[in-house]
Amino acid sequence: MRKLLASFLIVCIFTTSSNFNVGYCQETFNVLDYGAVGDGQTDDAEILGKIVAPKTPQEWKECEKESWLLFSEVNNLIIDGNETGVINGNGLPWWTEVNKSKVEKSKCDRPKALRFFNCNDLQLSGLTHVDSPKGHISILNCTNVIVSNLHIIAPDDSENTDGIDINMSRHVDIHDCIIGTGDDCIAIKGGSVLVNVTNIACGPGHGISVGSIGEEGAYETVAEVYVRNCTFNGTMNGARIKTWPGGSGYAKNISYEKITLIGVQNPIIIDQNYCNGKRDCGDIKSNSAVEVSNVTFNDFRGTLVDDHAITFDCSKTADGSLACLNINMKQINITSIDPEKEISVLCKNVNGTTEDTCPSVHCLQARNSTIDADSPDAYSPDPYAYSF
Repeated sequence: MRKLLASFLIVCIFTTSSNFNVGYCQETFNVLDYGAVGDGQTDDAEILGKIVAPKTPQEWKECEKESWLLFSEVNNLIIDGNETGVINGNGLPWWTEVNKSKVEKSKCDRPKALRFFNCNDLQLSGLTHVDSPKGHISILNCTNVIVSNLHIIAPDDSENTDGIDINMSRHVDIHDCIIGTGDDCIAIKGGSVLVNVTNIACGPGHGISVGSIGEEGAYETVAEVYVRNCTFNGTMNGARIKTWPGGSGYAKNISYEKITLIGVQNPIIIDQNYCNGKRDCGDIKSNSAVEVSNVTFNDFRGTLVDDHAITFDCSKTADGSLACLNINMKQINITSIDPEKEISVLCKNVNGTTEDTCPSVHCLQARNSTIDADSPDAYSPDPYAYSF
């Protein structure tokens, strides 16, 4: 508990004011001056009012490491908003700067609202996060993390406002949160392992994603990710795995199950040609690929608004072998929100199995089928040919 008594880059949770404005990210506060005890018993981290960022980028003086509120190397930290605490990032002018490039440049790069670095045995709960300039919550290099009962809100056109980003962390449990942003509701990125995501209401946003990983040829890994009992409402994506061409490493042992879909654009998608949203990856060399393997999509129910219910846009490795292996689907029932509209399945360079899946996924081997997943009968010459 000694580390809790250290000075933080930004500490404002001990103020008695109902609104606390912070914008000078180089200033350091000693938590003892704000009522912290740090005896292992006293509740030292409760946000009962509002923490509010400056209204414009120009009001920010200096910032470090793209962070607004940063907790670094603090173990056994418990932050509880008691269902009333609010962190307001005043992100609108930052998004305007990104989208229109007409706002005078700030001295700060666009900051993430709340960041935890190397914090072990962390608990975060009971807060409302509103309009972060960039990502709302970043969990980096942390172990044993529990995040629960959060409400994260930003408009669907607010660029890069991820709800929760997880990087290089292990044993992370996220449950019972409502997240609606302009980017991923939750993104599980490189170096992360043993991540459980349960009872999340996502929308608007880009879904719950593994990745992206492998950017600029990087070797990155993600493993043991379990997403369960989640709802996607009006999102761009539902269950998504995204890797950059030319990267290496793996994303493996991943499951999405008991998923409800309400008017989703891309309910299930593995995209190994992810280029930050661009369909054409241009000059990016793809002589290697992040291997995606042992992935299960089970018990999906609901509707989509676009054409493609399921997309497997996979690559091949340098030796010509498939980069999406053992992709398994079971009890999938996805229908169009428009009863007259056809539903498509896009398949490329993937193998695995399918059972009780609607629409049918002919590029995967039906359970108990005698068709070889690598045979011409299992794969269409045109990887985008399946329409139902």
